[in-house]
Amino acid sequence: MFALYKRELSAFFSSLMGYLTIIVFLLLTGLLLWVFRTSFNLLDYKYAGLDGLFLLGPFLYLFLIPAITMRMFAEEKRNGTLELLLTKPLGEFTIIFAKFLAGLTLVFISLLPTLVYYWSIYRLGDPVGNIDTGSVVGSYIGLLFLGAAFVAIGLFASSLTGNQIVAFITAALLCAFCYLGFEAFYQLIHGGGALLLRSLGLQYHYESISRGVIDTRDVIYFLSVITLFLMLTRMVLQSRKWKK
Repeated sequence: MFALYKRELSAFFSSLMGYLTIIVFLLLTGLLLWVFRTSFNLLDYKYAGLDGLFLLGPFLYLFLIPAITMRMFAEEKRNGTLELLLTKPLGEFTIIFAKFLAGLTLVFISLLPTLVYYWSIYRLGDPVGNIDTGSVVGSYIGLLFLGAAFVAIGLFASSLTGNQIVAFITAALLCAFCYLGFEAFYQLIHGGGALLLRSLGLQYHYESISRGVIDTRDVIYFLSVITLFLMLTRMVLQSRKWKK
C-alpha cells in the first residue's frame, strides 16, 4: 500500500498540473484574503481572526480537490492499468485507501502555507497574539475533515469514468451538492424536519467544528461520509469484475 501511496504522490508532483493546482489555490486565497477588497479581506475585517480563510476554503476546495482526484482512477482506466493494478495482491479497498491517503496528503500540503496567514494575524493583533487560537485550530481540523470527505467523493467520481474532465465535473457537482444542497433545502423547507435535513449536509457539521469545539457527532458524521463514498468506490471497482 505504501508503494502505491508514494506512486500517487510522485505522479501528482511529476506533472505541471499538480503544482499549478496548489499554486492557484494559494494564489486565490492570498489575493482574496489580503489584496482584493472583498468580504473575505482579513485587513478590512477589523478583527484578529481567520474567518475569511475558513469561509472561502470550502468553495475553493470544490474545484481544487476534484482537480486532485480526477486522474486517480480515470487515468488508470484510460491507460488500461487498472486491471493490472487489481490483479496485485492488495485488494480493492487497500488500493482505494492508498489513493485516498495520497489525496488527503495533498490537501494537507495545500493548507500548510496558509499557516503564514495565522502568524501574520497573530503579529498584527493588538496586543500581539490577540487571536482565538482554539477557534483557528478547530477550523483547520474542520477544513481537513471537509477536504477528506471531498477526496472520498472525488475518488468515487473518478472511478465512474475513464475521462478526467468528466470525473472533475462529476466530483465538483457531487461535492457542491453534499456541501450546499442540504443547506439550500433547509432554506426552502419549513417545519420540524428542516433542521434534520440540514444536519445531513457537510456545511452544517463543518461550521459546527469551526466554532472550536470538536463534537463527537461531527467527527462520526465526517467519518461516515468518507466511509460511504470509499465503499461506493469499491463497489464500482468490483462491478468491473462482475461484468467480466
